[in-house]
Amino acid sequence: MSDVSARSGANALSALGASGADRRVLVVGGGAAGNAVAILLRRAGVPVDLVEAGADGNASAGSGITLQGNALRVLRELGVWEQVRASGFGFGSVGITAPDGTVLHVQDDLRTGGDDLPATLGMRRPRLQQILLAAVRASGATVRLGTTAKVLGQDADGVSVRLSDGSEHRYDLVIAADGLGSATRAAVGIADKPEPTGMAIWRVEAPRPAGVTRTDLAYGGPAHIAGYCPTGEDTLYAYVVEAHRDRTAIPPASYAREMRRLTTHYGGFWPGITAHITDPAKVNYTWFDRLLVEGSWHRGRVVLVGDAAHCCPPTLAQGAALSLEDAWVLAQLLTASGTWDDALFQAYYARRIARVRPVVEASVLIGRWQLDGVRDADVPGLMARTMTMLRELP
Repeated sequence: MSDVSARSGANALSALGASGADRRVLVVGGGAAGNAVAILLRRAGVPVDLVEAGADGNASAGSGITLQGNALRVLRELGVWEQVRASGFGFGSVGITAPDGTVLHVQDDLRTGGDDLPATLGMRRPRLQQILLAAVRASGATVRLGTTAKVLGQDADGVSVRLSDGSEHRYDLVIAADGLGSATRAAVGIADKPEPTGMAIWRVEAPRPAGVTRTDLAYGGPAHIAGYCPTGEDTLYAYVVEAHRDRTAIPPASYAREMRRLTTHYGGFWPGITAHITDPAKVNYTWFDRLLVEGSWHRGRVVLVGDAAHCCPPTLAQGAALSLEDAWVLAQLLTASGTWDDALFQAYYARRIARVRPVVEASVLIGRWQLDGVRDADVPGLMARTMTMLRELP
């Protein structure tokens, strides 16, 4: 790691003017952002290696995911929209209920991806990973699962990397898509780290009752939020949000019991959902974090995308969407330019930060209002303003 921090700033990067086929890119991380940027760069003829620490490519992790229209717009650009649509459950509204299940209000969702795409689609997270990883393989990228990468150093012409299999390689660009705890981010001297926001979420997959055809959210009761999202013809994922607790005080073997303790107090469809919260291994408990790397998202020829650069609570369900947009924008800039230099990477940052910052700030603020019990908070207004901005192309 000797020269990474000292020689990877603005002055260390010279222009790279070779054709796409002469450039070689390493993508570190096979989540939404990493898979997306690999697909798009391969489409332009750029040789891409993708390494992912998970031996199964993260294709068995997680319960469900909510994809807003601006995420679907990028998935369509990747050529996987038809598979996503067939695998998920699209809908166009959100319901607000009382803790007893009484529907108080139904609001049409803004179609942030355009009028020809659903406003929202829920799907099983593992299925999305399977679709994206298959598309990466089909693109011709070299995929190494169960593999990590360590940046050894970089100079004006490229980056030297050692993979966990012991092999060493040289790349023109390394794209760090290795998530919230990105080791690559830290390795190149970016000191920003995620910070907890004070909230946590319990998630579980369950059978979908026939009457669940949209997301419903209950505010109040024993948790700040209790909600669910249909993810397919027969499935949904359910979640409850509370103030975060010391993880060491919640043994994993108690996860199902702890989630049931919260959900038992909710009515409507919740009793049927709660009856299926029995296996602690299928319940996920996660703190909400905030991260926004400021100034630039690159050091020399190492550039951040997705959760490695930013993360926010899922109060606006924009985590995956913002990550996919990062990949789309970065790939556009890389494939349109004959020169990969600091000016290009700074343009990428400037274009993304103007869009990402208000989403991160709004997502955190909504959570803070709930933690502080602010009764007159304009949550609908803030959400409407933010989602209207996201309807514009990134």
